[in-house]
Amino acid sequence: MPKTVCVINGHPDPAKGHFVEALADAYAHGAGEGDHTVSRIDIARLPIEFLRNAAEFGRPPCEAIIAERAKIASADHVVLIYPLWMGSMPALCKAFLEQVGRDGFMMDTSDKANEMPVRKMAGKSVRLIVTMGMPGFAYRLIFGAHSVKAVKQGIFRLVGFKPVRHTILGMVEAAGAEGRAKMIARVQALGHWAR
Repeated sequence: MPKTVCVINGHPDPAKGHFVEALADAYAHGAGEGDHTVSRIDIARLPIEFLRNAAEFGRPPCEAIIAERAKIASADHVVLIYPLWMGSMPALCKAFLEQVGRDGFMMDTSDKANEMPVRKMAGKSVRLIVTMGMPGFAYRLIFGAHSVKAVKQGIFRLVGFKPVRHTILGMVEAAGAEGRAKMIARVQALGHWAR
């Protein structure tokens, strides 16, 4: 069944040639081949500021963010691709998610009488694709993939995405052209099935 897919390139550097961008291209290409409707967000090209307090989080973001989050609102499936930096997602990627979530976009907590927030992303699925220099098994076994678990639980599941899946691609620099080509083919196949 065709889906509407939003692919988010979470690399903070606007320069071309990053592997994360190639993966975003591959996923989008695969989704297009699978007859899915695809939109794209490249966070490095957006005016993203860091939030400083709860009052800012309660107000709407800038028009550029509002335009991009409309792509998330219309999507059945969201894919966020980012590199692992210092054990977590890059700060600008996290700031993007905070900007998107402003003003109750992802979760409405305004009903104080009920006290149960409305998870506004219910009915949508998400996949995280995380690249890293270390081996993926080491990240899982030694570090427990804690940052990926935190993003899955503390952001996406919290606001209603289900299922929340992830793909960890390790040793991307050491893999060489052949290894990276296999990773790209794997991600393109995920895109074909919008998984």
